[in-house]
Amino acid sequence: MPVSKEILDEIALSQAEYDLIVDRLDREPNPVELGMFGALWSEHCGYKHSGPLLGMLPSRSDRTLSQAGAENAGAIDIGNGLAVVFKVESHNHPSAVEPLQGAATGVGGIVRDILAMGARPIALLNSLRFGPPDTAGNRRLLKGVVDGIGWYGNCIGVPDVAGEIYFDDCYSQNPLVNAMCVGIARIEDLASAAADRPGDVLLLAGAGTGRDGIHGASGLASRTFEEEQELRPTVQVGNPFLEKSLIEACLEALATGRVRALQDLGAAGLTSAAVESAARGGRGIALDISQVHRRESGMTGYEVMLSESQERMLLAAAPEHVPAIREVFDKWDIVCRPVGTVTEEQYAQVTDGAEQIASAPVTHLTDAPRYRLDGQPSADSLERQRLRLRDVPMHAAAGDSLLQLLASPNIASRWGVYRQYDHQVQTNTVVAPGAGDAAVLRIKDTGQAIAVAIDGNGRQCFLDPYRGAQMVVAEVTRNLSCVGAEPLALTDCLNFGNPERPEIYYQLEQCIRGMARAARALGIPVVSGNASLYNESQGAAIFPTPIVGALGLLEDVQRHCSAGFAEEGLAVILLGADRLTARASDLAGSEYLNTAHGMVRGRPRINLALERRVQGFCRTLIADGLAKSAHDCSDGGLAVALAECCILGDGRIGGGRSVGFAASDDLSHNIPARWDAALFGEAASRILISVEMEHVSGILASAGAAGVPATILGCTEGDRMRIAGLIDMPVEELASAWYGGLDSALQ
Repeated sequence: MPVSKEILDEIALSQAEYDLIVDRLDREPNPVELGMFGALWSEHCGYKHSGPLLGMLPSRSDRTLSQAGAENAGAIDIGNGLAVVFKVESHNHPSAVEPLQGAATGVGGIVRDILAMGARPIALLNSLRFGPPDTAGNRRLLKGVVDGIGWYGNCIGVPDVAGEIYFDDCYSQNPLVNAMCVGIARIEDLASAAADRPGDVLLLAGAGTGRDGIHGASGLASRTFEEEQELRPTVQVGNPFLEKSLIEACLEALATGRVRALQDLGAAGLTSAAVESAARGGRGIALDISQVHRRESGMTGYEVMLSESQERMLLAAAPEHVPAIREVFDKWDIVCRPVGTVTEEQYAQVTDGAEQIASAPVTHLTDAPRYRLDGQPSADSLERQRLRLRDVPMHAAAGDSLLQLLASPNIASRWGVYRQYDHQVQTNTVVAPGAGDAAVLRIKDTGQAIAVAIDGNGRQCFLDPYRGAQMVVAEVTRNLSCVGAEPLALTDCLNFGNPERPEIYYQLEQCIRGMARAARALGIPVVSGNASLYNESQGAAIFPTPIVGALGLLEDVQRHCSAGFAEEGLAVILLGADRLTARASDLAGSEYLNTAHGMVRGRPRINLALERRVQGFCRTLIADGLAKSAHDCSDGGLAVALAECCILGDGRIGGGRSVGFAASDDLSHNIPARWDAALFGEAASRILISVEMEHVSGILASAGAAGVPATILGCTEGDRMRIAGLIDMPVEELASAWYGGLDSALQ
């Protein structure tokens, strides 16, 4: 009997896709098979709209150890026989429905992606977007998400070391919760998810299977929200203490050398884990779900196959090794049961005891249709890009504008949030959250360190998806360079609205093109990622928000920088510009334009060749021990960056010694008449550094030789921030606005 439209809508399949399934099987699918197709063909698993575009991204370098998409995460060779594994994923829709569990299980899921590569998780990061914090609903979402991230990460003993939070009206109904995890392993110990040995036993380890999370991939991640839908049952429930034991048990089992393949159960649960592992190995599977341990009675085969219950892993091993592997899991008090075998024939056979409940070719299940659409910019997109300085009113006082920006929820210190996260567990964190532009973690017994950062800018991508995406890649790598790390690789999470709408598909395509261009220009591959589409409700989409995570390497952990001015008597130099400019493009999508004037307009611009030179020069200064601090100019522009450097001072967040700044006479006399654009514009490729006075002439000469424009802004002194004729304020007053801004907004 043909399936109803209501059922197809529930699993996010179109009638044409259903007809394709029937054509491939040469029969109508039964309910379990249809559920499996719906999950594996969902946007979350099948990448129907994003997949054809992702090939534009560069994915290889001489350090990559895994092809993007071939395994659960990207792996990078950092030397000394070690690999760093990392990836970012979204849990947007579950967090909108149930913020604490949605965020917590997002953390748990990305941790298991890293674990599935055989790596020990060593760091967490997150990128969050909410509607304005002046409404109770948005405050509830923020509190729930932060509580969920802190609860799960703290319980499993993985430090949360960096992140970002932004607020805008477009995220009120669709918050974004993107979680990133970083792990480390010896290269020879890296694991694969490919189940490629016929006769190997499939072992399901971890939590019992329940009814939570059913239709998570298809119901939540592959359709837009509607008010009348009751989606709470599709949200998973987490158990971080079990996850901690599962991490240790899996790593110990892998160390025996007897585990042939390892895959986490995330989106689409057992269906995805088993079928995709078989597909990676070019094999088939035979599952008997009567052997699946459950925490609820009376579950149907459909529910077992589609459940997204958390804290579960699938292992493949030779039959003779199964007892030894189960013994490891017994030691950790974790259930581990055989549920099937790897087969020669590339078929997915599912039984419930003696009853066959599903049978389909693996290639049919994993080969989701791909759509290459014709994207078109919206009618008002060109109008949004038009911005003239004369159309932007001038505010009377630069100092007042600076205080307003420092207190803005999009710029104010996140100290109140990340103090809830344990960032020192595992004792590797060298640069803590808020102290620098990226987190720095030592690699024990090597003298090396890695740096990690995560960034996004929805407003600039909304104004120009192509250039905005380039700006995102440039900023996240600039953050690494500001702590002294050479960027090695990227991971991305593509957060967009409904790609079936021409204007959204246009945003998606142009953002990927922009990211690809920036990654190539900077010489950095994109090694892993995730797509989260259909982020809209009631016909209103979020800003196009590609989130980019970045990994960098410091050969000497001692040679790193923080953002604050550490002492008085230092010269402050701006890299990337030889003078202050006042261009309309500098204000494009800026926090100043939005906060002071309620405008999201303009067209950002970036010179990627300049960006690469500026970052490289900054890293050289840090490696040579010349730069005492480094901080990029981004949200809020130059004046906000200077204020943050003063506030952060010696780097002790929330209680350290601040250091003032005095602009040089030359700077004060040459600020353009449109000081608002000069001080608060967000032009790219600029970094503030502080250096000892005796090195200034040599640094400026070296900058010129390297093709890096640079100018002296002034020096560190006293306890005030002074730019003659515009700003003369105690740093203490600036710090009060910055530290208290987010708390005030939330109250």
